[in-house]
Amino acid sequence: MTTTRFAPSPTGRLHVGNIRTALHNWFLSRKSGGTFLLRIDDTDAERSKEEYVDAIRADLAWLGLEPNGEARQSDRLALYDEAFEKLKAEGRVYPAYETARELELKRKIALGRGKPPIYDRAALALSEEERAAKEADGVTPHWRLRLDHDSPIQWGDGVRGTVKFDPATLSDPVIRRADGSWLYMLPSCVDDIDMGVTQVLRGEDHVSNTAVQVQMFEALGATPPAFAHEALLVGKEGKLSKRLGSLGCDAFREKGIEPEAVIALLARLGTSQPVEPIADREKLLDSFDLATFGRAPAKFDEAELERVNTAIVHQMPFSDVADRLPEGMDEAGWHAVQPNVSTVDEAQEWWRLVTGPVDAVDFSDEDRAYLSEAAQALEWGENPWGALTGKLKEATGRKGKALFLPLRQALTGMNHGPDMGELLPLIGEAEARGRLERAST
Repeated sequence: MTTTRFAPSPTGRLHVGNIRTALHNWFLSRKSGGTFLLRIDDTDAERSKEEYVDAIRADLAWLGLEPNGEARQSDRLALYDEAFEKLKAEGRVYPAYETARELELKRKIALGRGKPPIYDRAALALSEEERAAKEADGVTPHWRLRLDHDSPIQWGDGVRGTVKFDPATLSDPVIRRADGSWLYMLPSCVDDIDMGVTQVLRGEDHVSNTAVQVQMFEALGATPPAFAHEALLVGKEGKLSKRLGSLGCDAFREKGIEPEAVIALLARLGTSQPVEPIADREKLLDSFDLATFGRAPAKFDEAELERVNTAIVHQMPFSDVADRLPEGMDEAGWHAVQPNVSTVDEAQEWWRLVTGPVDAVDFSDEDRAYLSEAAQALEWGENPWGALTGKLKEATGRKGKALFLPLRQALTGMNHGPDMGELLPLIGEAEARGRLERAST
């Protein structure tokens, strides 16, 4: 059974890239009837905020991606200490004493010589006496994982195929800071082992992290999960966009975007399958396949999301929107205005055509006489609009725009809008006749 996890840091709101990662992990687990876990990576106590934890939960709930279980790294620190001591006893971690400035200098020197900025393992060459002297001088070490340079790193990636790394081309990663706090690498591996995570799907910016973590899993005596790295989202211009880093569920809700539209777009963005306004998640789930994921950056276009949203809204039954519609709008009202809205909120604007008042239009004398005749000709029945226009066509000889437009303008104050055959019964006989009479004077 597949177990996936979504592991955001509560240092800000979820953005569209995070949401896509969460969705795809949710799909992976659901595809096999598995488990989708939420792990709050809150080891950065200074930047993590409870308000963001609450916001992450709320956003996932709004999207319908509620997890089967939740854990917080801040509750699991003892597990990380235990793993650290194991690695330390086996010589797989070592103390390093360079300051951030010294490391940056080494990096610049390496780059200046045309070499990759890989840590030179200088700390491994220190004797016990030299280490003791540094600590006596008040220098507290940070800790690095010692990569095994004799064991090539390789895995079968769910998107990228076979991936190979020479560990000698990677820096020994810092896993614990001098103040004792944790960086991402070790806690993530420990949690994946303890939680039984079988598949890790994340962005391609984590590929080198995965190379390091493959050895870390093995050092901890565990089989690494299956990994897949999907292409990152970019803006429609094909570039990484700051806008994507701030665009999230709060912005979507503010614009009236439906969660199903977000799901429909992100489910297939970056795959060989077409983006379609599919509101049925089971259909999206059935077609979800890592084999369809491409290597090229996935282009996110807000205009495309809005188009998908409009198409989704046009499919939504009254029962799904009833509690969000203006007071008095029933199923017939929703059906009348639905083809004209791009968000559910826009129903309020169109419902004004029923409840009034409507804007007055400056008609010609000829049109006013025509509208006076219309007020007299109006009869209520099963199809009052069809009956009215049929009678007026026969009596006046008008047709097309000359027949229909003055009537629409008098009844709604607009040149366009919902189908008048559906709208006129909602306006009602007395109000409709009153509007025609007022427009004729």
